[in-house]
Amino acid sequence: MSIRERILSVFHGEKPDCIPFVLDLSHWYYHRYKKPWDLTMPYNIPDTGLIEIHKKFGAGFYVPILPVGWYPEYPSQVICKVWKEDFQGVPSIVWEYETSAGKIRRQRVWEEKSYSWPIHRWGVKTKEGLDVLQYVLTERKFIPDFESYTRWEDAVGEMGVVYMPFGYSAMGMLLNAWMGVERTIYAAYDMENRLKDFVDSVNENNLKLVDLLCESPAEIIMMGDNFSSDIQPPSFFEKWSKRFYVEAVKRFHLVGKKVAVHIDGRLRGALKMIAETDADCADAVIPFPSGDLTPEECRKESGENFILSGGVAPVLWLTENPVSEFKNAIIRWLETKKQSFRLMAAAGDQVPPGAEEERINLMREIVEEYGKL
Repeated sequence: MSIRERILSVFHGEKPDCIPFVLDLSHWYYHRYKKPWDLTMPYNIPDTGLIEIHKKFGAGFYVPILPVGWYPEYPSQVICKVWKEDFQGVPSIVWEYETSAGKIRRQRVWEEKSYSWPIHRWGVKTKEGLDVLQYVLTERKFIPDFESYTRWEDAVGEMGVVYMPFGYSAMGMLLNAWMGVERTIYAAYDMENRLKDFVDSVNENNLKLVDLLCESPAEIIMMGDNFSSDIQPPSFFEKWSKRFYVEAVKRFHLVGKKVAVHIDGRLRGALKMIAETDADCADAVIPFPSGDLTPEECRKESGENFILSGGVAPVLWLTENPVSEFKNAIIRWLETKKQSFRLMAAAGDQVPPGAEEERINLMREIVEEYGKL
């Protein structure tokens, strides 16, 4: 079977000949070859270099760099600006929204070591700022660009399945992009009704994107708020986001699409709460030693029918940890196939910058040997 066939078999509940081996090599690749990593440009043309590096290592491709296949459009009353500027000697990117109610602005600053753009300045700090963001996000329209998605699919071919990235829910937008964890949690207590109005109205708009992607050629949709159960424990998720996820998954399933949800933090409680939305897969699962569950505990919590995709903690890719620990972690993850074949061997989130090439090759060899079904 090809990697594509293995992935689709697992999603459709059919046993493949071998556990699929898939990786997100984007950050590793851009860091390794000093490629630009730009959040301001669309990636509607396939990055052939990124795809070829997956083929070189025999690793299945599944996630494009940024959302492809659609883009948001804002009404004329919203002035949207994005620009780059120097910040203390390093590049930064600034996003700004302006409406008749005011202006909000957030800033990301380049960090060479992690080869990423951490948020330096959060955009929403007041109720007035929340008003602006709510207006902007509830007035969005979503424009299809399915041709760009198809170009990625054609370029990847049998080497994988291109998941269609959805983006954040309303709560995920606050936590990860505009308000930050601390302010959002305070707001959930200090102005609960106001925040509920924001979440309900923005998620209603998000369902328009769900309906659009239901018409897309994508077979698998990638959702998620960078879930971690220390930030969004089950009780918090139940109150603020579960209703949206259940409705979104239901709509995708009605048209035959499968749903993977990105869970790249604490797992205890998170795997079960996402499985209960009827989603098909937990992506980016990070078990022990970085995570809080062992592979066996991941399977026990999630049940036999929920796909677990992940298995290798980021620290194990680096030279300061013995290669024997790296190998043992992969074998232990693959051993859970005895409880359920609904499993994929992947990085816990992404292969980190600085990972040894030898370990990428070694993981493929281990999966080929120990992942047979």
